[in-house]
Amino acid sequence: MSQRVRIAVQKSGRLAERSRELLARAGLELVGGRDELVARAENLPVDVLLVRDDDIPGLVAEGAAELGICGRNVLAERTAAFTPEAASGVVERLALHYGRCRLAIALPRDRPWCGPEALAGLRVATSYPRLLAAYLARHGVAAESVAWSGAVEIAPRLGRAEAICDLVATGETLAANGLREVDLVLESTAVLVTASAGAPRETAELARLLVERIAAVERVRESRYVMLHAPRAALAEIARLLPGSESPTVLPLLGFPDRVAVHALCRETVFWETLERLRAAGASSVLVLPVEKMLA
Repeated sequence: MSQRVRIAVQKSGRLAERSRELLARAGLELVGGRDELVARAENLPVDVLLVRDDDIPGLVAEGAAELGICGRNVLAERTAAFTPEAASGVVERLALHYGRCRLAIALPRDRPWCGPEALAGLRVATSYPRLLAAYLARHGVAAESVAWSGAVEIAPRLGRAEAICDLVATGETLAANGLREVDLVLESTAVLVTASAGAPRETAELARLLVERIAAVERVRESRYVMLHAPRAALAEIARLLPGSESPTVLPLLGFPDRVAVHALCRETVFWETLERLRAAGASSVLVLPVEKMLA
């Protein structure tokens, strides 16, 4: 039986649904419900391991999975506990567009902040003790790290800590608990990770193909295909206005020698303002289409 590639993703949580959607857009036809531990692809020799986010870096580093999708915050915290050899076994290949957040220091609103030295002698509650320790060491600050799981933001209200180090997305939860964000520890997003080496050649080739497909899905996420009609004399200005475009394709328009059809792949978001500038430059019949798939 041929070797199957294994991809570890979060079983439940903030990255779970988006990760499965990403794999589906990369061409995997998965069967298996969320109550199962493994979802199998019907069209490729690929198994998706549905696991805890914290376990993903270890599974990839140990060779139990060739690929994984987890938060950069989890990757950094978990690999900080690995031996150097084990940590080198898992590599961040690609930052993904979802799961954006930041690991930040937060204080009660009435506590002054003059920089990291304001934490000296304080108790800081966190679910990321290694990243917090690295932050404190980087700034030469001596503070007590209080291990906390669950709702870290309530620790100051319970008198267990004077500050917290926690993930922040919108800041609304901090505000609801009388806290304010004061410093950044780590910018995070979902990331695609791979084993650094050691897979059989057949498995490694399929894993490389999947990385390419996922990268292609990410590249076209904001890309749009733009088609329009324009006077030949306006081509230079219209090409300048097309966002993130390579040299556009220019085609003659039957019966209109002084006008052309312009097709362009725009690798950046095409806003309404862009369309209005194109029209002002002489473009007409402007059509903007989403891009489903693209190989560079």
